[in-house]
Amino acid sequence: MQPFAPIAHTRGPGSQPVDEDGAELSYLSMPKDMQTYAPPSLPEPEEVSGCPQGIRLLERLLVQVRSYRVLEPSRVLDLLELPDADRHLVTQALGEGEVSILFTSDAILRGQETRLAGIWRVQRCDELGQVLSDELEVAEIPSRVRELAFTGAATEVSPEGELPEGVLTGRSILTELNERVAAWDFGDPAHVVNLTLLPHSPDDLDYLTAKLGLGPVTILSRGYGSCRISATGLRNCWWVQHFNSDDKLILNTLEVVDVPSAALAAQEDIDDSADRLAEILEAVR
Repeated sequence: MQPFAPIAHTRGPGSQPVDEDGAELSYLSMPKDMQTYAPPSLPEPEEVSGCPQGIRLLERLLVQVRSYRVLEPSRVLDLLELPDADRHLVTQALGEGEVSILFTSDAILRGQETRLAGIWRVQRCDELGQVLSDELEVAEIPSRVRELAFTGAATEVSPEGELPEGVLTGRSILTELNERVAAWDFGDPAHVVNLTLLPHSPDDLDYLTAKLGLGPVTILSRGYGSCRISATGLRNCWWVQHFNSDDKLILNTLEVVDVPSAALAAQEDIDDSADRLAEILEAVR
């Protein structure tokens, strides 16, 4: 009797026979990096004792975060009124989070979520890097995103004209977007065109990119993988792309909405941020 030989692979890649046509099963790679909340590295007590204005601003911030409800006007606190040491304390206490906002029409304006969801740092600098304004904003998204995202955007993009060779569904998608943009009102649920599920060619994507153009606001979110949310040149139309940890595009959508939900802090996130901020205050007092 021959000795029993264990089978090396019983499941996963390489465990199944190759089809007659040579096709093999492909498997989605498992997550490699997962970012979670990490408490900030706080200064020593003797450093904190010299920054009473910074502590008071964090206390005022906690009051605003606890009372804030999504879709309300944002609450803004000015950091430039603080001495440098106090401003550094606030920066260290809040840290830097996963979401960045680029305003391509205004290169000297930048938004950055802190470690606490729903608390944003919005800065404006001059061409030499000198800070002109520095604010903390409590909101599901900084107000300038809604103000600037579709400044000068078209209310309709014409699908007419000669259709490039290789375009299959691009024109019908553009027609659908035009119809949804015309009918959309603030507060309506997002209308999502899922390009990942629709049949399309690379030429369709090139056609849509050329027709829709790029708006002045791009939101970048990092976590497991990343998400890129770009305003287009069509009013209230966003291009949303999700990538996994290998930088592979796994979800590609066009969304008609004021701001896609992937960019917004939820009320539960903001409530959680209030609790975390209270813990930070206890640690630095």
